[in-house]
Amino acid sequence: MTEILSVSGLHVSYKAVPALRGIDLSVDEGEIRVILGANGAGKTTIIKSILGLVAPQAGSIKLFGKDVTGSHSHEIHAAGVSWVPEGRQVWGTLSVFENLRMGGFLIRDRKKVEHRIREMFEEFPRLRERKNQLAGSLSGGEQQMLAIARALMSEPKLVLLDEPSLGLAPLLVQDVFNLVRRINATGVSVLMVEQNARQALKIAHMAYLIEVGQVVESGAASRLAASQSVQEVFLGGRY
Repeated sequence: MTEILSVSGLHVSYKAVPALRGIDLSVDEGEIRVILGANGAGKTTIIKSILGLVAPQAGSIKLFGKDVTGSHSHEIHAAGVSWVPEGRQVWGTLSVFENLRMGGFLIRDRKKVEHRIREMFEEFPRLRERKNQLAGSLSGGEQQMLAIARALMSEPKLVLLDEPSLGLAPLLVQDVFNLVRRINATGVSVLMVEQNARQALKIAHMAYLIEVGQVVESGAASRLAASQSVQEVFLGGRY
């Protein structure tokens, strides 16, 4: 498989406090890979480093074979990477339609933007039903759906998902993971930070377990799901 993302020896500190200590990970074309770990382990910092929102002190980040370490976030987005942030962060005072249009802000062709919005409404019928509704009035599950659809507007090759199931009811959590699987089936690669390890490992190809800013275990998701030490240390014995 073609490697589309490569993170090597990544070190990040906030002032004098180390957040990442030599992170190595990658994503191959067509894969779902998941980053697991406790709160404060450094998972979101990895995502923000890839996006150019946090500057690394050492290490490198390559996208599609090109070194993008230190690049600006708009350059990362233009290269084919979209982000679904933790907490969804939709524009609450804008309509569903306007949120989607904002997701296509880099597309110069207005007709193509309109075409992409129609495609999103076909993929997400519930959003079509609510296209004129303010995003802030949607349910949590609908807002997550909108955040994902907005990220897909730019036809990304890689989507970064930060805690997509956070705060959702169990039935909606399953819907979100099914949606991630559907997106991946269209050829979009996914790197996901997720605390719901049980569900994430069911859909992921590979997983990375992070502890205190370091990768302490990695490999096939099926192998990590069966690991007794992973269940005890990272999942509190409740897996």
